[in-house]
Amino acid sequence: MLPRHASRAALALAAMSVLVWNGSAAQSQRAADDGADWPSYNRDLGSLRYSPLRQINTENVGGLREAWRFRLGRNWTTGTLTGGSEFTPLVIDGVMYLAAADQVVALTAHDGQELWRYDREQGAPPPSHRGMAYWPGNADNPPRLYFTAGRLLIGLSPVTGERAWRQMPVLYYGAPVVYENLVIVGSNSAPGSVRAFDAVSGDEVWVFDSVPKPGQAGHDSWEDDAWQNEPNLLHWAFAVSVDAERGIVYAVFESAGPEDYYGGNRPGNTLFSDSIVAIDAKTGERRWHFQAVHHDIWDYDLPAPPSLFDIEIDGVRTPMLAAAGKTGYMYVLNRVTGEPVFGIEERPVPQSDVPGEKTSPTQPIPVKPPPLAKTSYAAADLVTAADTTAEHAQFCRELVERSGGLRNAGPFTPYGYRAPGSDAPSTILFPGDIGGANWGGTAVDPELGYVFINTMDEGSIGWIEARPESERTPQYPLAYRRMSVVGRLARFWSRDAAPDALIGNVMGGERNWPCNKPPWGHLTAVNAATGEFAWRVPLGITEELEGDKQRTGRLNMGGPTATAGGLVFIGATNDRRFRAFDSRTGEELWVTRIPMSAHANPISYLGSDGKQYVAIIAAGASGIDDPSPDQDQMLIVYSLP
Repeated sequence: MLPRHASRAALALAAMSVLVWNGSAAQSQRAADDGADWPSYNRDLGSLRYSPLRQINTENVGGLREAWRFRLGRNWTTGTLTGGSEFTPLVIDGVMYLAAADQVVALTAHDGQELWRYDREQGAPPPSHRGMAYWPGNADNPPRLYFTAGRLLIGLSPVTGERAWRQMPVLYYGAPVVYENLVIVGSNSAPGSVRAFDAVSGDEVWVFDSVPKPGQAGHDSWEDDAWQNEPNLLHWAFAVSVDAERGIVYAVFESAGPEDYYGGNRPGNTLFSDSIVAIDAKTGERRWHFQAVHHDIWDYDLPAPPSLFDIEIDGVRTPMLAAAGKTGYMYVLNRVTGEPVFGIEERPVPQSDVPGEKTSPTQPIPVKPPPLAKTSYAAADLVTAADTTAEHAQFCRELVERSGGLRNAGPFTPYGYRAPGSDAPSTILFPGDIGGANWGGTAVDPELGYVFINTMDEGSIGWIEARPESERTPQYPLAYRRMSVVGRLARFWSRDAAPDALIGNVMGGERNWPCNKPPWGHLTAVNAATGEFAWRVPLGITEELEGDKQRTGRLNMGGPTATAGGLVFIGATNDRRFRAFDSRTGEELWVTRIPMSAHANPISYLGSDGKQYVAIIAAGASGIDDPSPDQDQMLIVYSLP
């Protein structure tokens, strides 16, 4: 059957697609190679998020204009981090595929005309609000679109609309990745894992469990049999990366639980938490791993898959990966061996004074690149009236006083213990628990050899105290908990709040400002051949301020996309802007205001009219951005006149 609401145009498209399919795999590969398509979540299996198109370039990008838009509707909160859509569309052979609020739709990629729509069945979970995958088919089977909906892995024919589904053991809100005839997914529910399914039959081919069992490598990193009580170690990253030549899947995992800030119940380094794991794509067996955080008590997940690329260093072509984490560091490794390219040192770090806690004496800190985000705090870092406004500075001084003062001993400072009746100061951490770098991940210009990453400098304030016996629950069973004087994650000032209001939203919101000195967000280019910064600029503005004060940078979620036209496109910031930067210099060349902030990764593709387009979803909502409850979220597409 055809999807519901299919038009005559869709019937014609389906007929053409059937003819094309007889050679579709080769044709789709050619389209991907010449840059016309955006065929997977990160465009390529190596997660470069790089388009080889050059039609839009540094000379003409200032002429970009909106070409068309498509309204997504509302009801986008399920499974998202920002409260809005984080979707990255696909474009194959001139057709764009994306998930709207409760549907999957196909549009003509050059003008947004709807070709067909697939409505979810009544009572079924909504489709993933992050991404989907395309399988080009083979000699015996037509192409399919794959997406997740709760615990369902759904295969939808882009030709006929025929639907097939597979029940998965886990929820997954991200984008499946297709490698050969495998469909690979992560996990947003226990048991934490990465799984591969057969693209034709739907059968599970292999599973990699993130908590090693007895006899498996890494099992001894869980002391006192704590592995038996670990329900998490999810792979909530929105995708995986794949070295197609070598048949290696690269997965990243979150911190251990069941609570992020106290680990007395889970002594040891707890593999494979906060780890990059190289997995054999055929068997699901571990090849190597690298752990970025030992015994995590900061919620420093590895939130995005690494980018894979080759760089010549001292005359030797080196197969590399780059992964940026919530720690504020970028980890650059040889992707075949897992060895650091520029060195990573186990450095002594401050130790916890919380009863029962046993923190790691060292943490792995890269020699290069330098930290991408703020990793420490001193009293001089508190914002002043000269930085922003007198009202903001006063709020922040009072926040410090209400917190009993602030203490920080450098990178990986643990939350301090506050005994009953104690006047111990609060701990302030940099980065806070939304990062450094978050799920948007890295983009790479392989010609230039630069890795691009957006980060934010935001802090978390709090302490650890005993949890009353009466408040221990199956969800929060531990004897200790993190607390804050103004709410669980509060550290922002709001122009609209009463002086004694408690601001506790994890993302802050567009009208809420952090209390450390700006810049609060950056876009950075790392030279992958040297490990040094090529350039670094504030990302985002606070337009309520005057003159140069506006260049505060902003909190940001979502990542960059690079093009062969010498450009880096990025939304991400909570200032309702979409921007293009010169990839060589970091100069901002184009900026446009959008109805809502864009916390999704942009794409670039060639329409069937021969023009290059750049597209992004604007859907900032109740998390990092201020909500617009009466406004549809939307895809906005740009091109040259």
